[in-house]
Amino acid sequence: MARYTGPKTRIARKFGEAIFGDDRAFEKRNYPPGQHGMAKKRGKKSEYAIQLMEKQKAKYSYGILEKQFRGLFKKASATKGVTGEVLLQLCEARLDNVVFRMGVAPSRRGARQLVSHRHITVNGEVVNIPSYHLKPGDKVAVREKSKSLEAIERSLSNSSQVYEWITWNNDTKEGTFVAVPARIQIPENIKEQLIVELYNK
Repeated sequence: MARYTGPKTRIARKFGEAIFGDDRAFEKRNYPPGQHGMAKKRGKKSEYAIQLMEKQKAKYSYGILEKQFRGLFKKASATKGVTGEVLLQLCEARLDNVVFRMGVAPSRRGARQLVSHRHITVNGEVVNIPSYHLKPGDKVAVREKSKSLEAIERSLSNSSQVYEWITWNNDTKEGTFVAVPARIQIPENIKEQLIVELYNK
């Protein structure tokens, strides 16, 4: 399946913010990429362009392709609650995202790779599907054979973020997806209502 694997800084510059986390290259060149990146843009962006940009930012942030993202939106639309908020909650409940949030990998791209390479278990069973949807109470852990991996050790030692909706034990290298996060607990700078308006056109 095709997935963007190019320079992350170029994408971050496109949106004007470090959507993939700390990025020294972005800090040095935090203007749009391309020959005219530093030039002042002419004209005002259309409503459609602004909505499309927000959707693309969400897709790149979570590493989700269009077909998957549209599927998540349909699921969010059919679920009770505020559609935009439910959409982000569905993104946050993906296994690759939770592995990233737990600090097991320094990025979602890295977390996706760990899951795909069978280094992660859910409720004691190996799961190699990054988009696997977690439910409250699910136990996520590093597979016994993988606990000594240098990449995982390094990521955990550099991790300092704490989220109220997940728990993690560095000694046992396992944690729990305690609850679906409320919108206020999701740190992503995404205007989800613009995405809802785009899909509802």
